[in-house]
Amino acid sequence: MTTLQPTQSSGGIGLVFPGQGSQSVGMGKALAEAYPNIRGLYEEASSVLGYDIAALCFHGPAEQLNLTEYTQPALLVSSLAALHALKPLGIAPIAVAGHSLGEYSALVAAEGMTYPEAVAIVQKRGRYMAEAVPSGTGLVAALLGLTGDIVKEVCRDASSVGVVAAANFNSPGQIVIAGEKAAVEKAIELAKAKGCKKAIPLPVSVPVHTPLMQKAADRLAEDLAAIAWCDLKMPLINNAEAKAITKASDIQASLVRQLPSSVLWEDSVRAMAEMGVTTFIEVGPGTVLSGLIRRIVPGAVTMNVTDPQSLDATRAALNV
Repeated sequence: MTTLQPTQSSGGIGLVFPGQGSQSVGMGKALAEAYPNIRGLYEEASSVLGYDIAALCFHGPAEQLNLTEYTQPALLVSSLAALHALKPLGIAPIAVAGHSLGEYSALVAAEGMTYPEAVAIVQKRGRYMAEAVPSGTGLVAALLGLTGDIVKEVCRDASSVGVVAAANFNSPGQIVIAGEKAAVEKAIELAKAKGCKKAIPLPVSVPVHTPLMQKAADRLAEDLAAIAWCDLKMPLINNAEAKAITKASDIQASLVRQLPSSVLWEDSVRAMAEMGVTTFIEVGPGTVLSGLIRRIVPGAVTMNVTDPQSLDATRAALNV
């Protein structure tokens, strides 16, 4: 896997990588057809995973793709295929970040771990997450139009019927909650009474970034400890604290904390902006992060690379 090298100045560029919810059947297919060398990434990943990841990404079925243990490798591979297509542009990002699962893609981009290591660990991560909570007992939903304090309040009030917590602080007015089904439904009811404009169920099969994931985090810690981490070529703004990480010694603990903790995406994007990032390139399926970033930092320039057309548009916008 070839990563981006900070060998020339591209001042103000940050790379961001999507997480669960951005997957869709057909993702990556157009890039793989336009750039045949990308197929090698899918073949390499398939040999690690034990199944044809290209077939799952390109053709589905959606029911399988949306299962966490399959979603995670599929998104990682699709995102890093897009990164591979972006590489010839020769840009040098000053920081990277990823939303939940996307943090692993960001770590590969920053050369903290190898591509095969990332494929293997996210397969385990997805499996541990799926096994931590019985199928069908969890629920994930986005709440629109409430402040973080109000969402925390409704989660506290709904916890009388089960576990529910704020999982992702995505942008002003968009916060994702997750937990046990009855508790999430109760929180949605309370949120609507507090002025929530809309509650949207999300295609995520487990309640990630809640205390229900502590068991999965404990299992994952053992596998993370076996990876030979490297210092990062550029800072990663982590999910758990929205802080810059560059040292190999900090990566493992950060990823373990990530699973049962909220994703501080809004704070992460603000931290990147404070570092000097003015142009955010979303690398991988969809444009979910680009929309969030524009709400967090209204003056930011957003681009994305998900297919040949978006790659060409990014190349033209960067004038390279």
